[in-house]
Amino acid sequence: MKRRLLLLLSMLLAFTLVAAACSDDAETDAVTAAFIYIGEPGDAGWTWAHDQGRQAAEAATGATTITFENIPEGSPEFDQAVRDAIADGADVIFATSFGYIDAMEALSAEFPDVAFDHATGYKSNDTNFGNYFGRIYQARYLTGLAAGEASASGNIGYVAAFPIPEVIRGINAFTLGVRAANPDATVTVNWTSTWFDPAVEGDSAQALLDGGADVIAMHQDSTAAGEAAEAAGARWVSYNSDMSAFAPTAYIASAIWDWGPYYASTIEKVAAGEYNGGAYWGGMDDGIVQIGSLASDVSDDTKARIADLTEQMIAGTWDPFTGPINDQSGAEVIAAGDVPNDGDLLGMFYFVEGVIGEIPQG
Repeated sequence: MKRRLLLLLSMLLAFTLVAAACSDDAETDAVTAAFIYIGEPGDAGWTWAHDQGRQAAEAATGATTITFENIPEGSPEFDQAVRDAIADGADVIFATSFGYIDAMEALSAEFPDVAFDHATGYKSNDTNFGNYFGRIYQARYLTGLAAGEASASGNIGYVAAFPIPEVIRGINAFTLGVRAANPDATVTVNWTSTWFDPAVEGDSAQALLDGGADVIAMHQDSTAAGEAAEAAGARWVSYNSDMSAFAPTAYIASAIWDWGPYYASTIEKVAAGEYNGGAYWGGMDDGIVQIGSLASDVSDDTKARIADLTEQMIAGTWDPFTGPINDQSGAEVIAAGDVPNDGDLLGMFYFVEGVIGEIPQG
């Protein structure tokens, strides 16, 4: 009799656990998540990385996902895409480009029952409007170490998108890494005012190569900078994803994203009614920021240094912006042993020593 009672109780417990699991699955299954992209996923780049994250989150949660591609920043098309998504039942809107920020803020007020989550921005509330990004500057520094070692001339070019803190912070971290490996090296910045325009980005890289750069880095979505470096017999550091296949001889390293866990976690919060806006800025400790493959000619010493610093960043014991750090003029901006707070990092609007170029104003 006792055995039968224990068996019955164990079966009841198992049924309860299965039912609970099914209930959780059903909650996430019921979520519809809309992703608004500035470009098309393509084969690599910013939108590709987000779309890989979308697919991973969809597989992990069972949520329904819908996408809107080639939606310009600051355009009526963005507003219409959000309204169309909500009409199609979207419970959460993921907007994946900086220039969507003001429209997201306005629409979140108009639709308080929908979660609005904005990549790379800085605006949020504590109800239904949040922002999310990652400390990609951590991986930028590591790729700078490899680039500094690879550059024979010490003349490195950087094809940069727009003069906003996100891009500036990446240039600075990369330069600090470059100069940690090659103290006399410089990084020359060429602004494109594009996120994705292969022709413009390729021309920008070519101008830097014509100016003597033997390594090209980039904050762009296309592979054009790498292809220009490959054709010129130079080297290349990619961004967003491991783009080694597109310029295999030029390729050195890459700073990459893994958005899947964040998207899955946010969908789960929406399903549970626990999404409360706010800001997320993860890093290598969360896995959202990673370094891609390293070229075969990166030295064992540099590989070991990259591995050691990666471990320190994951542990939270070291940061690329640990002082002393000077700006372009040679003036100290971060004192020895200090690390800027997140507010200072997120608002960074100066170049560090070793960067050649200006930050356009206005």
